[in-house]
Amino acid sequence: MRSFDLSPLFRASVGFDNLTRVLDSVTRLDDAHFAYPPYNIVKTDADNYRITFAVAGFAPEEIDVQVENNTLTVKGRPNQEPKETVYLHHGIAGRAFERRFELAAHIRVDTARLENGLLHVDLKREVPEALKPRKISVNATKPVPVLQAAE
Repeated sequence: MRSFDLSPLFRASVGFDNLTRVLDSVTRLDDAHFAYPPYNIVKTDADNYRITFAVAGFAPEEIDVQVENNTLTVKGRPNQEPKETVYLHHGIAGRAFERRFELAAHIRVDTARLENGLLHVDLKREVPEALKPRKISVNATKPVPVLQAAE
C-alpha cells in the first residue's frame, strides 16, 4: 500500500498545495526510473547546490535543461548513429533520458555546463529580502492606566 493521508498536515498550513502534487508524483515512480543516467546531488554551501549527471557521449546540443513552474527538467536526446556501425561490445548507454526535479521556493538554476562527460547544473537559493528574518525592536512605554468599572 503506497497511499498516505496528508490531510492532518493541511489543517494547520496554508499555501502548500503543490506538496500534495510532489508527494503523489514521487509515489508513482519506480526504481528503474532512477537508473539512467546516474547523478549526484551535492550541497556546496548554505545556499548552493549542484546536480551532476554522468552523460558520456552526449554533446551540448543534445542536452536540454529547462525550468518551468519550479520543476527542473533535464533531457538528453542523442543524434542517431549511422546504421553501418558494428559494435563488438556496446557498453556506453547513449539512450534518451528525461529527469525531473521539484525545486523548493526561491531556488533558481544558476548555470549548466558539460565538462568531461559530466553535466553540472548549479542551483542557488535566493531568499528575497522581505522574507529574511529581521530583528524587531521592543520599545518601553509608560504603563496605560486601567479604568475600573464603578460598582
